Amino acid sequence: MQAGQRITVDEALIAAYQAASSPHSIRALKSDLEAFDLWCRRTRRTALPATPEIVADYLDDRASKGSRPASLARYKASIAKIHQLLDLKDPTPAPLVKLRLAAIRREKGTAQKQARPLRFKGPVRDIERDRPRGLNLRALLESCPDDLPGLRDRALLSTAYDTGLRASELVGIEVEHIEEAIDPDARLLQISRHKGDQEGEGATAFLSPRTVSAISAWREAARIDAGPIFRRVQVRRYKARAAMKGRSIDSISSRETWDLRKTLFKPAVKARVEYDIGSVALHPGSIGTIFRSIIQRSFDLGALPDLTAEDLARLLKGVSAHSTRIGLNQDLFASGEDLAGIMDALRWKSPRMPLAYNRNLAAEHGAAGRLMAKIS
Repeated sequence: MQAGQRITVDEALIAAYQAASSPHSIRALKSDLEAFDLWCRRTRRTALPATPEIVADYLDDRASKGSRPASLARYKASIAKIHQLLDLKDPTPAPLVKLRLAAIRREKGTAQKQARPLRFKGPVRDIERDRPRGLNLRALLESCPDDLPGLRDRALLSTAYDTGLRASELVGIEVEHIEEAIDPDARLLQISRHKGDQEGEGATAFLSPRTVSAISAWREAARIDAGPIFRRVQVRRYKARAAMKGRSIDSISSRETWDLRKTLFKPAVKARVEYDIGSVALHPGSIGTIFRSIIQRSFDLGALPDLTAEDLARLLKGVSAHSTRIGLNQDLFASGEDLAGIMDALRWKSPRMPLAYNRNLAAEHGAAGRLMAKIS
């Protein structure tokens, strides 16, 4: 704090901001401000109120350590937000900050690293007629085992692809959100809130018969009648134990104490597996890990025959919870859907991201319901 300047916290304004913001936005702001405050302490700078020079130096430092322009823009926005909430002069619109960011963008470029897409049939040109190849969602779904973890993974992956939901939205699905559709084998998913829906208007996504069947099998096996659908499955494996032969009663002399435990046979114990299903939803941060585990398991089972171990290692590095969203986006594009249909299916507010995700496909050559009819 600058000498002589007093910061007054308007609790009503802070409360209003929290009520108007998503939990994710609040967590992001808190994380960004903690990082900025720590940097200011280490460099003996003043965090609140900050000067344009301090903000510019901070962004430069983060850029030198690998932060991309998109991340730097978020850090800048967080610093601006806390100054606004505390009724302090915002240093971020200053020319110095803008010019420093422009220089970083010029040096690093603005293109963001894109997650590896998980397309239904893999990298094919004709989504309807071509055979699956490479890393493809069909093989991943077919190779999921029929035990509890496998049933959960199949339902999770299939739902993620059908809906294109982000991780935080995916884990928020509850039994009560699924409704009947005109097609008796399909369902509709009511999405109460998503990233682009700060007003809580909600949206609807299509669940194909394939996904409905997978969810039903998982719910029945896990006995989930209400609440979150996708939960953790803890696996406990017990090894087999051979029978232990004890001493016979005839071999025990009268001088020995008769210990019944020494005279009986200990029966063999078969190997067994026990499952413990959680009561709360999966954490959003676990979705990418689950996807990568499904891919590794499929490869180990030989379900991805045209991939080498080197291919797999390279592909796994790019797979994230966003991979199914990008995969659906690209499959809709490849199937001939227009931009308006893709934006509606994936609940985009702006055409910028769907165009970016389809950039590579575009160089080569209403929506979700018709796509599922072609590929299921």
